Amino acid sequence: MTQLAQINHIVVLMLENRSFDNILGALYPKSASFDGLDGTEFNPDLDGHPVPVWTSSAIDQSSLSIPDPDPGELWVDINTQLFGTPNVPSPTPVPTMGGFVKNYLGQATRTGGSYDAKSVMHYFTPQQVPVISQLARQFAVCDRWFASAPCQTWPNRFFVHTATANGYENNDPPRFAYEMETVFNRLNQAGIHDWKIYYHDIALSHALSRLWLLADHFRYYEEFRNDARAGSLPSYSFIEPRYFTILHPPNDQHPPHIVTLGEQLVADVYNCLRSGPAWPQTLLVITYDEHGGCYDHVPPPSATPPAIIPTTPFNFDRYGVRVPAVIVSPYVEQGMVLRASGAVPFDHTSIIATVRKRFPAFGPPLTGRDAVAPDLGAALTLPTPDNLGPASIESLSYAPTPTEIAKMQLQPLNAMQKALVHLAANLPDTSRAASFEAAVVQHIKDLRLTGSKPISPAQDAHVSSATEFIKTQLGNFFRGL
Repeated sequence: MTQLAQINHIVVLMLENRSFDNILGALYPKSASFDGLDGTEFNPDLDGHPVPVWTSSAIDQSSLSIPDPDPGELWVDINTQLFGTPNVPSPTPVPTMGGFVKNYLGQATRTGGSYDAKSVMHYFTPQQVPVISQLARQFAVCDRWFASAPCQTWPNRFFVHTATANGYENNDPPRFAYEMETVFNRLNQAGIHDWKIYYHDIALSHALSRLWLLADHFRYYEEFRNDARAGSLPSYSFIEPRYFTILHPPNDQHPPHIVTLGEQLVADVYNCLRSGPAWPQTLLVITYDEHGGCYDHVPPPSATPPAIIPTTPFNFDRYGVRVPAVIVSPYVEQGMVLRASGAVPFDHTSIIATVRKRFPAFGPPLTGRDAVAPDLGAALTLPTPDNLGPASIESLSYAPTPTEIAKMQLQPLNAMQKALVHLAANLPDTSRAASFEAAVVQHIKDLRLTGSKPISPAQDAHVSSATEFIKTQLGNFFRGL
């Protein structure tokens, strides 16, 4: 029997671009009840020679940054990773999962970088990612949670908020204003106004224009820490990691960012919740938006398209690659391996399905996808909240030097960071407006007419210039509140 009705606070932390095998494939020995790695998995290189999965015990910065350079993430890249070709055969076969190395080595033609075939087949040990591993063992790990689409970050993060990507299979080109209805708008309509989106530097959810008039719900991460410890968490919280280097490096775990920094964020989220008075009524979901090109051996199944009218070039009728998902609550039995009871697996829209089930006033599903998604109530099987978990969790230590920070600030942007610069360029400027609401409404009308605003080369030249631009744009957006 599910205890979902006892949950008053649903908290979601979504990290970046890691597959299940990459982070949790070694959590338990491979078995019928846990579909991890047994060491025999491989991909052929460009000459057909096998490149096996591998790991090491090292915890140095280089080892915790693999893969470096970043794998391909475009829709055609993921097609190649799954099927061995950028053009999916028709009818669509079961993915072979044999094109990860081929696609990774092919990135050298696009970028001119140096790519080692082994990098994309690497996975971490529980000793290298002790925080998420400890939580997965103490509570529940889901070995059948798939990204909502075999696509980049933006489409998948749109799915977790709106249950659709609106037909957009890549981050770029930008299509502002993104006007899909969101889980947050539905909560507002249901009279549940105490939701918040916590972020570090910028929230990708800032891209959703239906949230612009609700900008006061966006709060910096430090407020989450205070809310959790004080027991004043909202009904629904969504946490976004730090995407850029400012005073601290990114903690999103996007390759080749150091995974330990993301581990530190996971530990902090858990520790804040665990030390707060609302812990017995809290459900924490830790997952990743997409696999980011990192190897996984489980073929994604077919999926229900979100829309009745088909979209091209992709109808979103297949799930993306498996991603890590850990379900944390005192109502979760220790050591659970969670799988959906029916044929439909968990994906990002399971979060929306869970919110909808917990708060019936939410109303009907947002799209066809979340209509069929299983909810997470199945993880909450203890009759009373007895699995309190450890009082706190410690991560591995890593603190970059000022010299390293300065070097990171001069790095070129990855595709996700460039897309966030486009986001900042398309936010409303309310700094001189007599009415915040009027300025936002007019800005949306202008974007409908003229399309997305471009950015200049100086705005995304490197991390430092991008963060300054984003800071300015956010300031101009929020100033009119």
